[in-house]
Amino acid sequence: MIRSLLFDMGNVLVHFSHQTMCRQMGVLCGRSAAEIRALLFDGGLQREFESGRVTEEDFHHQFEQAVGQPVDIDRLREAGSDIFTLNEPMLPVLDALKRYGHRLVLLSNTSVAHFDWVRDRFDVLERFDDFVVSYQVGAVKPERAIYEAALQQIACDPAEAFYTDDIAKYVERGHSFGLQAEVFTDAAGLVEQLCARGIDLGGAV
Repeated sequence: MIRSLLFDMGNVLVHFSHQTMCRQMGVLCGRSAAEIRALLFDGGLQREFESGRVTEEDFHHQFEQAVGQPVDIDRLREAGSDIFTLNEPMLPVLDALKRYGHRLVLLSNTSVAHFDWVRDRFDVLERFDDFVVSYQVGAVKPERAIYEAALQQIACDPAEAFYTDDIAKYVERGHSFGLQAEVFTDAAGLVEQLCARGIDLGGAV
């Protein structure tokens, strides 16, 4: 019996574009999207931000140093965060799960800037009972600590929890902790996965 469900955020609850993020941040400082991608991802700055090992102020400072010029922090936050669109078919699925009494927990690699942006502009996170986010835990998937933090929030045995994520290696890591888990493709596919586990959402999608 499934009692709790763990959801990734990016490309599950909301879609996002790193390409848009890099392009928009590049516009602020006259750099190409490829140059910004190299700084954020090849250089590891974005991962450090999402892990909480770098604060937003530190991120801003390191970004300014890397591009060699001052950049307004509010404009940088908007350029880096205005990259999300709501995955609307997921809303009736979440609503049905809540009606049937399931506990919903977010399990996401995300920065404080991205989490706040999604929370403040969409109502999808209002449906969740708790949040396990990398920048607060101090660890990113697939590191052990973030899964251990998630296990503390599900309020049930791991075998009674279902986890979905669009990244297969994170799903496999979830399996290693005893969670039932499947790769997310779309809302309809998720409904089928849940139905196979005895959760009939009654035509939610």
